Amino acid sequence: MWNDIVTLFKDYMGTGLIVILFLVAVLYLWMNEKRKSIRILFIYVPVILLLLYFNPLFASLVYGVAGSEIYYRILWLLPMTIVIAYTAVHICGKLKGKAQVLFAVAMVFVILVSGSLVYRNPFFDEADNPYHIPEEVVQICDAIEVPGREVMAVFPKELLQYVRQYSATICMPYGREMLVDRWNDKDRSFYDAMEQEQLVIEEVLPGVNQWQCHYIILPADKPIVGEPEEYGWIWFGQIGEYAIYRNTNYQLNVP
Repeated sequence: MWNDIVTLFKDYMGTGLIVILFLVAVLYLWMNEKRKSIRILFIYVPVILLLLYFNPLFASLVYGVAGSEIYYRILWLLPMTIVIAYTAVHICGKLKGKAQVLFAVAMVFVILVSGSLVYRNPFFDEADNPYHIPEEVVQICDAIEVPGREVMAVFPKELLQYVRQYSATICMPYGREMLVDRWNDKDRSFYDAMEQEQLVIEEVLPGVNQWQCHYIILPADKPIVGEPEEYGWIWFGQIGEYAIYRNTNYQLNVP
């Protein structure tokens, strides 16, 4: 348990410079800050959070309730940015002339070299829209939405986590839980059938009927075994790389 906690902390630290700067700032405030309200927010709270985080008993309780994947999020509660900024301003206020300027420049330099440019991250994609989700999700949801009622649609796995971020009226038979192992206690037969290299309509039909899916969204280049029209699936259109089929077996009348 202890090794897991330390490993998570090391991974969270990145280069380590910001965390070191934060700890130095907390120590400085401990020795120099007199106001009680500031000491509570910028000293006592971070110290208590760190003591809790590195407590194996507390970690065991959190692991048991929420799992190990999110334990590092406790570190999000550390007010690193504001503590470093407040301490830097506090020190600057005590300096005069060139010393003040040099300290400010040095702080900016340390912060700049403490990390890496986010736009160079291979997992970073430029936002397509204000929602910061794939534009195809926005267009698909807008295309199949029916004002005044909910619509049931099944999506490919790469779109599952975005639909709910955009629309509350586009429902799905399964969602992001299929992508997270510890949440994956649901029946996977429908999901597995949808994610085969080729879509066999006879295999996905039980899930489509059980959930009364109004729409089936597929990668446009995915081979289909069976004739969709024979099952009441009619071509609705294509948006980007995704084909949309309307399941006419279930009506979409507005209440």
